[in-house]
Amino acid sequence: MPGPDEVDAWFAAYDNPHKDLMLDIRRFILGVDGRIEERIRWKTPTFTYEGNIASFNPRSKRHVSLMFHAGATIPGDHPRLHRSGDVAAHMTFTDPQDCAAQRDDLAAAVRAWIVMKDGAAASPTGKD
Repeated sequence: MPGPDEVDAWFAAYDNPHKDLMLDIRRFILGVDGRIEERIRWKTPTFTYEGNIASFNPRSKRHVSLMFHAGATIPGDHPRLHRSGDVAAHMTFTDPQDCAAQRDDLAAAVRAWIVMKDGAAASPTGKD
């Protein structure tokens, strides 16, 4: 199964002014919970746990953009997670200081996704 090796290869070939910031965010997200996995989906690094959590937008040059595929369904208050319609939501990071300021909310959103998915798996129908 593809995984971290393919993501490492993707980053090795990736040319973007915010590559180092993306790598920092990658390390941070993977450190939130040891069950989070990563792979290349839609030609970009994607974080997964019982479904797709979030993917980087590799075309963004002005900032790092992280799209949460079903971010609008993540429970809780995450002020830096901005809805992009009825389903998706995103967070943007402009520089290391901005990233540091958003880490708590990023971790909270990722943890809320995991709790939501664990709750769905524990329900008799697999749905909440």
